[in-house]
Amino acid sequence: MESHSDRLKRIRKLALLLTALSFMVVVISAYIRLNGAGLGCTGWPECYGQLLAGGPHPHTGAVRILHRVVASCSLLLGFYIAWQCQRPSPIQPVAGYAASILTLMILLTFVGLWSSDPHRAWTSFLNMLGGLGLVALSWRMVVAAGPDLAAPRPARATSVVLRAGLVALVLAIALGAMIGARFAATACMSTPSCAGVWWPVAEGWGALNPFAGVSAPAIAGDAGGVALHLLHRYCAAAAVLLLGIAGLRALAADSTRNLGRGLLGLLALEFALGGLTVVSGFSLWLAVGHSVCAAALLAVGAQLLGEAKAGAA
Repeated sequence: MESHSDRLKRIRKLALLLTALSFMVVVISAYIRLNGAGLGCTGWPECYGQLLAGGPHPHTGAVRILHRVVASCSLLLGFYIAWQCQRPSPIQPVAGYAASILTLMILLTFVGLWSSDPHRAWTSFLNMLGGLGLVALSWRMVVAAGPDLAAPRPARATSVVLRAGLVALVLAIALGAMIGARFAATACMSTPSCAGVWWPVAEGWGALNPFAGVSAPAIAGDAGGVALHLLHRYCAAAAVLLLGIAGLRALAADSTRNLGRGLLGLLALEFALGGLTVVSGFSLWLAVGHSVCAAALLAVGAQLLGEAKAGAA
């Protein structure tokens, strides 16, 4: 009969594969979304939001087919991992993570039924957030299935700051996803302010509604697009400050020193990619890298939070 540790090792390997596939989905999705939106295209920004000029676009082309294949493999692997976590008896906490991942995958599958129409901001919005959520949950399952270290964990104060930083990060990611879903990148072409504007005007707050239809890309100075950019930057600044503090505190303990270094390194990289994306005129690959780095940052932050929870228990 298979031992408990051997079963966890097998689940850990499967979770590592699922994490890799989830990262691939995020990378390919970011490329499809941003390239289709016109970032990096010839004659940019005139061609930005070119998908909005036509009807629903078919899921064809090598990159789109690759996306569907990888996503389908991830879904099948998610079912298999959930089954492995349940037989012959449920094994926690990995069974809970597997159930959450499978639920999110099924939700995203249904969202995909409406994702062919770029005028629906909510489908792109949910797909972006869902992909990042899959990466974070998959990595948390990898960590949960790993060896249980008895080394000292972060103090509760670190946990509070880390939680606040992750909330700010999630808000920044959600606002960034809304910028992409509403084709609002060109609304603000400067940093740190938007052409001298530092706070959203009253008529710009309506852009936060993901269910509002999108008829055309936001032009420079568009109130809704400017609001999204400014709120995204303020949440990102809060995330950098709070997660930076949590990362520095994590350096104090041997058990979390590597996580702290990883967190601080990803924060610096994400901040640099965000600024370079704007000043470069929204280079396609810088924008893709910014999205992918956000997924990695969320995963590492979630792992450090798990360590903090263990220390508080």
